[in-house]
Amino acid sequence: MGRFTGKVGFVTGGGTGIGFASAQAIVEGGGSVVLAGRREAPLQKAVAELGPSASYITCDVSLNADVEAALEAVNARHGALHLAVNSAGTGTVGSVLNGTVEEFERIQQTTLTGVYRSVRAEAKLMKASGGGSIVNISSIAGSHTHHWMTAYCVAKAGVNMLTRCAADDLGEHNIRVNAVAPGLVPTELSAMLATNEETVNEYLRRMPVSRLGTTQDIANSVAFLLSDEASWVTGLALPADGGHHLRQGPNLLPQFRQLAPEER
Repeated sequence: MGRFTGKVGFVTGGGTGIGFASAQAIVEGGGSVVLAGRREAPLQKAVAELGPSASYITCDVSLNADVEAALEAVNARHGALHLAVNSAGTGTVGSVLNGTVEEFERIQQTTLTGVYRSVRAEAKLMKASGGGSIVNISSIAGSHTHHWMTAYCVAKAGVNMLTRCAADDLGEHNIRVNAVAPGLVPTELSAMLATNEETVNEYLRRMPVSRLGTTQDIANSVAFLLSDEASWVTGLALPADGGHHLRQGPNLLPQFRQLAPEER
């Protein structure tokens, strides 16, 4: 019997990257999963690859109505929710001086407030289901500054504190809440960084285990935290970053000065 046999999962950002790898871990563990994302084509492709234990619903986590409808769909299809992975997020380039308030707020709406919306809706259904486990996808950028990624760093730092607060709030309902904080992992979202040789080398020299991560590396950590093997673990932001968290954040200015206007 698999570690997720008889359990139902929900994964935002589930069509690609870390979200898809996490959904795959749930299915391989014997569970069922509903993928959520804004774009239907990647979701359809992901479900076709995952097989009959997977389904999808289009959902923009920056919209209250979308998140509520997605969890209603999970309940209608499966009658319960036991596992959730909140992987949806977005980023931008900009410092305090050359970024804009509008761009800052846009990033928070998806990458931080979108996680709050999702956790809140997931927790309601998990409470009715007798409990569950939630894993939020954070980042090394939530604990270490990244030059000119201010909005993203703030959002991920918020995810870390949200994880701790939600764990404290929801423990009495038998709901655990943790986070995984990846280092640099090549995905669609990180392609700008992961395809730039100078930037990749800047990350690698700050990692004791000096290699880029894989989506499978992150999914392994997610699966552990979702599983009963971590039944006494809550409120943790687990680094999965080759030890990058032991050192400093990267200097990304050589790349970003080519992409963003000079500070004024």
